[in-house]
Amino acid sequence: MSRVVPWETFINKIRQYFSTFVLIRGLLISALGSSFIYLAYWNLSFPFVNTLLALTALYLLLQEDRKIWFISGAFIGLFWFWWIALSLEHYGMTWAVPIELFIIMLSYGFLFWLIAYLAEKSPLGHTAIKALGLLLLSYVHPFGFDWLKPELMFVQSYLGIHKWQFFIILATMVLSIYKKQLLYLFFLILAYQPTVHTQSKPLQDIVLISTQTTVQEKWNKDLHKAQFEAVFSQIDKAIAEKKTLIVFPESIFPIFLNRSQDNLKRLKAKAKNISIVIGGLYWDGKTPRNSSYIFTKGKVSIANKVLLVPFGESNPLPDFLSDWVNKVFYDGAIDYKASTDITDYYIDSVQYRNAICFEATAEKLYEGNPARIIVISNNGWFTPSTEPTLQKLLLVYYSKKYGTTIYHAVNMSASYIIQKGKVLNP
Repeated sequence: MSRVVPWETFINKIRQYFSTFVLIRGLLISALGSSFIYLAYWNLSFPFVNTLLALTALYLLLQEDRKIWFISGAFIGLFWFWWIALSLEHYGMTWAVPIELFIIMLSYGFLFWLIAYLAEKSPLGHTAIKALGLLLLSYVHPFGFDWLKPELMFVQSYLGIHKWQFFIILATMVLSIYKKQLLYLFFLILAYQPTVHTQSKPLQDIVLISTQTTVQEKWNKDLHKAQFEAVFSQIDKAIAEKKTLIVFPESIFPIFLNRSQDNLKRLKAKAKNISIVIGGLYWDGKTPRNSSYIFTKGKVSIANKVLLVPFGESNPLPDFLSDWVNKVFYDGAIDYKASTDITDYYIDSVQYRNAICFEATAEKLYEGNPARIIVISNNGWFTPSTEPTLQKLLLVYYSKKYGTTIYHAVNMSASYIIQKGKVLNP
């Protein structure tokens, strides 16, 4: 009697997961589920097309087994988040790009596989459990990274992005699959999101600055003098145009601005004629912070970042591993320190919430339904890529969900405002 050795059994299982049929089906579903990002990137986004592609992706995925769920999840992770690996170039670690891409694919592939596995083992309906897994998936945040939201596929569609609307979408899909009747898809009308029209001009007296400063240029001290003078020139121009507020991107001053008395003095003087929100670093004598400096009426206040970028600004690993990773991969750099409290501030009696880049795409920043958020970002770590597009779609998502008006000043991509889920260019 022939015997199959464990190694051969393992290879056979791998072949089952990576057969041509499984790969093609998984790749198709992931492409459909990621298409809204790339259509927005190419300025080809249309509500009808986005609605159709997203519904097709869900309809196909809910009928597949765990092998195809693994492949679909892996490629969704790749298509949504491949740009994360671009930051390695700035640390001289280009060799690690394939490794990071593999980890991204494996992580999201496993998440999707786990949903399908639990569904197939459940005595309840397999399709319904898979739908429940998709409904709850946005609550799973690997290492604090929460950009995977399946309902985001509908952010520029005819259907809504609220959980109750996504529940209706999934329930309609499950019912159609169980009954084998596409007529049940008419219940999707219950998840319809009316188009919001806005005619206001919120940027009349506000200037959102866009800059094109690469990571290398930003940290080149020889260029700082010219860069800083450009900032003051833009402030003077805004004052001459009778603007009331000017907003600059994240870390436009890549120095500990609270220790730079000359620059602080000049900014305070300018702030007698215009309010200024500008990004800079902050040093408290022990640890660095990523901060917004708010200058108004000749005075300054500081709002520190609350949610740090995993592995970019703070290492989410246990201390003993975190110290080793920082020493080996980041030349012994110490992590930034996060503030414990979200900061709201007033400019001309109008309240704004502070947000710096990554944290503006997190649910926590929208606690209490803030009416206005000023976001400052530096997308230089991930350009050229689809990261600025995905970031914008997430901000549209939160603007729709909470009714928040978002003012976004960006380095290495265009600045914009989002009001009632609509993107307005300054």
